[in-house]
Amino acid sequence: MSVRRLLPGVLALCLGAILARALALSVGVNHLLLAIALGFLVTNVVGIPDRLEPGIATHKLWLGAGIVLMGASISLESVLEVGGVVLLVVVGVTATTLLVVELLARNVFGLADRMGSLLAAGASICGVSAVVAVAGAIRAREEQIAYAAATVLLFDAITIVVYPIVGDLLNLSGVVFGTWAGVSMFSTGPVVAVGFAHSEVAGQWATMTKLARNALIGAVVLAYASYYARDGGGGRPSVRTLWDEFPKFVLGFLALAVVASAGVLSSAQLDSIENAYNWLFVLAFVGLGTEIRLGDLRNTGATPAVVVLFALLVSSALSLAVLLAVL
Repeated sequence: MSVRRLLPGVLALCLGAILARALALSVGVNHLLLAIALGFLVTNVVGIPDRLEPGIATHKLWLGAGIVLMGASISLESVLEVGGVVLLVVVGVTATTLLVVELLARNVFGLADRMGSLLAAGASICGVSAVVAVAGAIRAREEQIAYAAATVLLFDAITIVVYPIVGDLLNLSGVVFGTWAGVSMFSTGPVVAVGFAHSEVAGQWATMTKLARNALIGAVVLAYASYYARDGGGGRPSVRTLWDEFPKFVLGFLALAVVASAGVLSSAQLDSIENAYNWLFVLAFVGLGTEIRLGDLRNTGATPAVVVLFALLVSSALSLAVLLAVL
C-alpha cells in the first residue's frame, strides 16, 4: 500500500495523540484512556471518512512497535524473581477460561461447536486476533466470526472502564493489577492501556503477561485444527501457518529486554526509547478507539455475550484471588 494512501489516516492518529496528551494535562485523566475515548467518539459521532481508514488501520503496527521498544525498560532480574509463578497463573487461567467457555457454549447454552470454539479462543488468548486465527483453522462461517469478534470487542470496551475502577477500589499494587489485567482481559491493546493507566509498573507487567498469553496462540490453533480435522471439518495447519499467526513482536520485545539488561544502552537512550513507546501507544489507542462501534456492539447476540461474561467473571475472580495470595 502506498504511503500517499496511508498518510491522511496516520496524520489523523497523530493529531488525536497530541490532543489526548494536551487534554490529559488539562483535566488530569490518563492520556491513554483519553486516546481511546477520542477515537470512540469520532467513529460513533462523526464517522471515519474512507480516505482516512487505511492510515488509521496502521494502529496495530504502532502498538506492536511500542511493545517492542518497551522491552528496553524491563528488568529481567525482577521478571525472573516471580516469572515462574506468573507463568503458571497465565497457563492456568488461559486453560480455565477456554474450558469454561467451551462447556457453557456446548452444554448449557447450546451454541454451535465452532461458535463456542471461536468465543473460547478470543476470551482465553488474544481477543479478535485469536478469533480470526482459529476461524481459519476450523473453517468457521463468516457470521460466526462476526458474532465472536463483536462479542470480544464488547467486553474489551467494558473492561477498559471496569478494571481501573476495581484496581483503585481494591488498592491493588502495580504488579498485581498489571498481571491480573494481563491474564484475564482479552485483547492486547486494552490490556496495555489499563495497565499504564494504573502505573508504569502495572503497564509493564500487564504487557509481559499478555505477551505470554499471546504466545500460546500457535498451540491453540493447532489443537483446534486437529480436533475439527477428525470429522473433515477443518484442515491441519502447516508450520508456515502457525508461524504467520505467532505474534512476532513478542520476539522483538524479548530481544530488546536482553539488550537493555546487558547494560548496552545509556540512560539517555533509555529515556528516548521510553518517550518513543509512550507516543506510539497513544497513536495506537486513538486507532483502537475507532474500532469500538456502537452499531456492531448492539448487533451482538445475547447468548454469546452471556457465555463470555460467565467465563470472564470466573477467570477474573480466580486469577485475582491467586495473585493476591502469591504476589
